[in-house]
Amino acid sequence: MLHATTTAHDRRRALRSRLASGEVLRMPGAFNPLTAQLIEEKGFDGVYISGAVLSADLGLPDIGLTTLTEVATRAGQIARVTNLPALVDADTGFGEPMNVARTVQMLEDAGLAGCHIEDQVNPKRCGHLDGKSVVDVAEATKRIRAAADARRDSEFLVMARTDIRAVQGLPATIERAKALVDAGADAIFPEAMADLAEFEAVATAVPVPVLANMTEFGKSELFTVDQLGAAGVRMVIYPVTLLRLAMGAAERGLEEILATGTQAGQVPSMQTRARLYELLDYASYNTFDNSIFTYQPRKGGTH
Repeated sequence: MLHATTTAHDRRRALRSRLASGEVLRMPGAFNPLTAQLIEEKGFDGVYISGAVLSADLGLPDIGLTTLTEVATRAGQIARVTNLPALVDADTGFGEPMNVARTVQMLEDAGLAGCHIEDQVNPKRCGHLDGKSVVDVAEATKRIRAAADARRDSEFLVMARTDIRAVQGLPATIERAKALVDAGADAIFPEAMADLAEFEAVATAVPVPVLANMTEFGKSELFTVDQLGAAGVRMVIYPVTLLRLAMGAAERGLEEILATGTQAGQVPSMQTRARLYELLDYASYNTFDNSIFTYQPRKGGTH
């Protein structure tokens, strides 16, 4: 009720422990707090908060227009309601290395378990689009070093994302990943890998967990968790899946109202009021509210 029952530190420590175990962690993207609760209830391992989704939620393209305040606020709202560790997309860190340091501390304060910071040039663009540019290795490592040095909770996960595959190829990706680990990255996110062999090459080259981005309509095939695990991947994100499903359903509903004058035909596919209340744990709020209004002070007492 109201908030997660575990502390942010405990969720960060749990994330690191799970990663150290060699498991493959599945982290669907939550586009609001309610979907984070659903992700937890269904038994997933973590919650991912996508920069592309946060941008779309504001009616903006994913080209670096969102601010640190917007991202930290929304990510904090999502992290607040789940006992799962939440990983957030922090783009390029929202500025120079000092800005990166502030970004990490604000995300710590918001209750996130970790973030990833990428090596694109500002303004960045979606990782699965063409025409990307990346900063040189010196700038990329400055960002990660600033992030690692700025955290106050050593359990906060600093992940480095590199987009260099689309610009310079796989060998450059491996060299960049090694440099980012040397700079303090706790995990590596190699964006837009072409196949399982490329994921395996990166995972073999670095001594930290590797993340795979299984986004629809992107440059990577939609591999299964078992396939990715066999390639050495330890985290899998599905960043925009739930938003795309929800928006597809919303379009169909609106079109039906226009066509028929009623939403009645869509009701069977809707989440029911009872199911929504179950997910929200409405009964606990009701019990808590009743306990306030039915409270009676003890006779002769001062309470």
